[in-house]
Amino acid sequence: MSDARPIVDEITPWMSILAGATRVLLAGLTRVSVEGAFDRIPRDGPAIVAANHASNLDPVVLGSTLMPRLGRRLQWLGKKELFAWPIVGWIAANGGVHPVDRSTADVEAYRLAKRILDEGHALFVFPEGTRSADGTLQPARDGVAALALRTGAPIIPVGIAGSSGVWPRGQKLPHPGGRVTVRVGEPFRLADVLPASLDRKAAKEPATEEIMRRIAALLPPTQRGHYG
Repeated sequence: MSDARPIVDEITPWMSILAGATRVLLAGLTRVSVEGAFDRIPRDGPAIVAANHASNLDPVVLGSTLMPRLGRRLQWLGKKELFAWPIVGWIAANGGVHPVDRSTADVEAYRLAKRILDEGHALFVFPEGTRSADGTLQPARDGVAALALRTGAPIIPVGIAGSSGVWPRGQKLPHPGGRVTVRVGEPFRLADVLPASLDRKAAKEPATEEIMRRIAALLPPTQRGHYG
């Protein structure tokens, strides 16, 4: 399934209204705060925002809190089945989510993500690929590193702490209480931190490790898991 729609950066009025309403709903569920270098996220040009994924709550929190502060739309990749859901599908199709066919996900997702970056947009990714079963960091796939190495886009690490306590994997609905903290790290480029002697293939493993170590540093020790 090909996604050839034009990619737009601006946050439309309805997105701002939805983000505000979501923050109100979140306030009744849990305390949410955003900390760190969010003002260092590029306001234009390609960028990869990479976060841990511990809960269904993560995209909701990031879309309603981080994106409005950034002032530009974050582009996401989502399974195509999502677009068949009433209301949610319309929001996804018009809110920066791009459909990916899971049967060809690896190739299609990479091409689509590269197109987003090549056209100068901000791409949001979960390097782990799926939600953690226990809220701690799991071994990451190398797709994000491959994208960053090929495009040269800066990476902004983000740590989401506490979301698994509010809505853990396997639980149908969230329960109130707790606190969710989004911590934004300093942007960096892999070319600036990896040995220049490494070719792109050899660089993928250390690049993935570098990305995940920087995400882990933004999390409490109990949530760093594989990268603790």
